[in-house]
Parts: sequence; C-alpha cells; structure tokens
Amino acid sequence: MDTPEYRTEISDSGIRLDSFLALQDELGLSRSYINTLIRNGHVRIDGLVFSKPSTHLKESQLISIIIPDPEPIDLLAENIPIDIVYEDAHLIVVDKHAGLVVHPTPSTRRGTLVNALLYHCKDSLSGISGDLRPGIVHRLDKDTTGLMMVAKDDETHRHLSEQLAARTVKRRYVALCWDFPSPSNGRIQGPIGRDPYNRQKMTVIESGRQAATNYKTIKKYSIASFIECRLESGRTHQIRVHMSVMKQCPIIADSKYGGMAPKGVPSTKQNRELIADVIRLSGHQMLHAETLGFTHPITSEELEFHSAPPIEFRLVQKKLDSATTGE
Repeated sequence: MDTPEYRTEISDSGIRLDSFLALQDELGLSRSYINTLIRNGHVRIDGLVFSKPSTHLKESQLISIIIPDPEPIDLLAENIPIDIVYEDAHLIVVDKHAGLVVHPTPSTRRGTLVNALLYHCKDSLSGISGDLRPGIVHRLDKDTTGLMMVAKDDETHRHLSEQLAARTVKRRYVALCWDFPSPSNGRIQGPIGRDPYNRQKMTVIESGRQAATNYKTIKKYSIASFIECRLESGRTHQIRVHMSVMKQCPIIADSKYGGMAPKGVPSTKQNRELIADVIRLSGHQMLHAETLGFTHPITSEELEFHSAPPIEFRLVQKKLDSATTGE
C-alpha cells in the first residue's frame, strides 16, 4: 500500500482536489480511479478525510493519498493476437494495431489489449492503475497504431510513470494530416480539456491541463503533409487536438476532429475525389507511434524501439505521392 504526500503551493489555490491529484503525473492513476479513491475515503487534507472530488484547495495544505494494494482482477483473459516486440520479466513493449481498445470500461470488458495481456501474462501484471487497467502505463487511442509499454509489476510501473512525468521517455509519432502546418516546423502549446459542448471530444481550453507538442513537416503533398510529432506531455487526444484546433490541419481520416472533410483544402472536383480515395484507403486515423525509448526500471539499460507504420498508412502515402506528381 502506497501513501504519497503532496504540499499545495500558491498556484494550486482554488483547484479541485481531483484535478490537483490528476496533475501529479508520477502517480500514474486515471482521473476516474482518483475520484473513486477520494469518495472511498482514501484521501486526506491536513490529516482529515475529504470525500468530495470537487473540494477546493488552499495554499500550503498537505494532501495524502492512500493507494490500496491491487485487488484481484475480475476480467476475462482472452486469446487475442497481439504483436509483442520486446518482453522480459518486468515489462512488455507492444505494437498495437488499429481498432484495438487499450483497456476495458465498466460497460466494455472484453476484446481489449488488457484482456489479451491477461491471457499472455497470466498473473504477472501491475495493478497500480486500478482493476480495469492492469499494467497500463500510458495508452493509445483505439485507432492509433504503434508502440506502447506495459508493466508487469508495481515497481516497474512506478518507475516508468516517473519517467513519463519527467519527460525523459522518447516518444516520436508520425502522422498524415490535411493541408500544411504553418510554420512547417514548430511547437504547439495549448491546455487540453474536455470540450464543454461535446463531452466525447477534447479541445484547447483555458481550464485544461497544459500540453505541448513539437512537430516537423517531413514531406508536403498536393493537399496534405507527412509530419512527425514529439510529445512533451501526454494528454488525451493530444496530437489530434493540437493539429486540428491549433493548426487547422486535422489528421487524415480522424472522424472526431475533422479529418473526414478538411476545411482548409480547396473544394475542387480533383481534390474531392482524392480525399474520398484517401479516406477509403485509410480505414482509421493516420497517426502512428513510431518510436518509444526509455530507461529500463530494473537494469537501467537504455531501450529504444521502432515500428514501421501499417500498410494502410503506406498506401495513403503512395496515393498522395501519385496525386502530387501526376503519375
């Protein structure tokens, strides 16, 4: 059982209790699990139990949180094929395919990466992220492909979460987006939070959590760009939101953030036909976690892994190439 403590500062005055704890990235806990801990009396402020996530904090308060030992996981282990690129006694690196949900939800408990990992690992998965997210240190969206790290034990989980919080984990994404980011290379900084008009989406909003994405244009096509992105933070839908909202260059085939009908592309017959062909070839948003590098929590070895984008990504590139060169 862990009992981390935090002291609030001037800048934390007025912040909600659940928001404050969610900002402590080294905890590696989901917002929903934090709320559960608060409601169950596992969080104290200056020694007193506070069970309302909405409690507003003051300067110089001592916040302590009791993280119970993992409970037995009541999830079905399923023999779902997964692409494992590295595995040892402490962790796994997975190359996730499109359409695979990372972890179960209360309403969806089957067919996820966690179900597949439970089958593969038997009883060796970290429980620090709660009973629905065993082993999950960070996540990829359902239709984002590429590399993820998974912890088999709690010590490994804590160390990997600390590396994420310290921004020492190397994460390089490649993406195909509509139009051309301006400037071609740069840094996008904008707080990301839940869209108040659509709770299924995230957006850049003042009340959100700070987020920064470094991007670089690798190649320009006639109406699209091939870019790489390096994360300084790991917010929900971060690259998708930053490219769509801040740069007006949505990820190709991203149905949630404007990638099916780009507004910045001139609406000519040729462009409409090209967009339709590209969407048909894509099948999912063209975002891929290409590089993952970190320090092994137990051996201190520097590890780095690379994953080529899936075939549909390369087919879209070929189509865009052909349209650009006129071949």
